[in-house]
Amino acid sequence: MEIILKDDVKGLGYKNDIVTVKSGYGRNFLLPQGLAMLADKTNKKITAENVRQAAHKADKIKGDAQAIADQVGDMVLEIPAKVGESGKIFGRVTTLQLADALKAKGVDIDRKRLSFDQEPASAGDYTATANLHKEVKHTINFRVVAE
Repeated sequence: MEIILKDDVKGLGYKNDIVTVKSGYGRNFLLPQGLAMLADKTNKKITAENVRQAAHKADKIKGDAQAIADQVGDMVLEIPAKVGESGKIFGRVTTLQLADALKAKGVDIDRKRLSFDQEPASAGDYTATANLHKEVKHTINFRVVAE
């Protein structure tokens, strides 16, 4: 089943992408949630026209995403967590804590755009990826420290 995405769907594609999915996934999840529409001839023409008109806006959005990536740069964030004697974390370090640490440094990134490359399980250095734009992804270094 070919569909056109109306919004970014993690693991599937970005807005206005034409993707092929299993018909059950499309019919039972993507279409009822309003995340996609059928990729018929008319919808493809409409989407192509919308993309053409929005091209200059997309350049500005990409520039803003690149500016955020440059602002983060190579900074290393410190995230406090309760740590046992063996160095293991009690509970969990979440993307919300990472987003709050970035906000404290003056960088506002939505927590939904952040993902860990490796789940933090103990104190130490880790990396996360910020999906700022379709073409702009940035690696964020952070350190989990004992509270």
